[in-house]
Amino acid sequence: MGRGDRCLGVRAGIGPAWKFYGMRRYPGGRPGMAPGMHQSRLAFPVPQPRQNMKLTPRMPQKLLLALALGVTSLSGLSGCAETYLPNTDVVETDFNREVIEFCEKYRHAVENRNIALLLEMADPSYYEDGGTVDTADDIDYAGLKEYLHTRFKQTTSIRYEIRYRSVSEGRKDVVFVDFTYSASYKIVSNEAEAWRRKVADNRLELVRKGAAFKVLSGM
Repeated sequence: MGRGDRCLGVRAGIGPAWKFYGMRRYPGGRPGMAPGMHQSRLAFPVPQPRQNMKLTPRMPQKLLLALALGVTSLSGLSGCAETYLPNTDVVETDFNREVIEFCEKYRHAVENRNIALLLEMADPSYYEDGGTVDTADDIDYAGLKEYLHTRFKQTTSIRYEIRYRSVSEGRKDVVFVDFTYSASYKIVSNEAEAWRRKVADNRLELVRKGAAFKVLSGM
């Protein structure tokens, strides 16, 4: 048995290759070779590789299209992802940033018990209905001034934290700012000081006046 027979037949366990391929064996020659034929030439054709043939496996066109669409969709989502103003749930826009900066000015005025600044930030048409049908607890601009003087006189320290939830616009250029606040304040009672804390939701109603805002309700 020749070397080729051993490689193709014996190692594969199928017998001599010339028998497997149905080739004739000529006397004095190797399987499949006519007498006088050079030993290196084979009697059966050997397929030749195509010119410039790519050896990488072909990927189905449908799969390529699906991958391309998936990449495009992900790119679109990343490009349209919303960003939020720091430490808020408010989408970052120039208008929202301006509103939050005004509200932060209000928050610091409360912590500093700056009555003059708070009254300056309030609109002359300020009105608070107290959330009830009873008009006895309603507060207008004059009532706000009295309320601030009374409350701040009773406190010696205030910590006022706000988590802004949303900013929206209503009719007549009114802006609604919804937030959750945590107010900790120290009050004087019977010549002793004690800390009190309150957590609640609130809404400031603003209106633009010139280049700034004014508070219509919610202080």
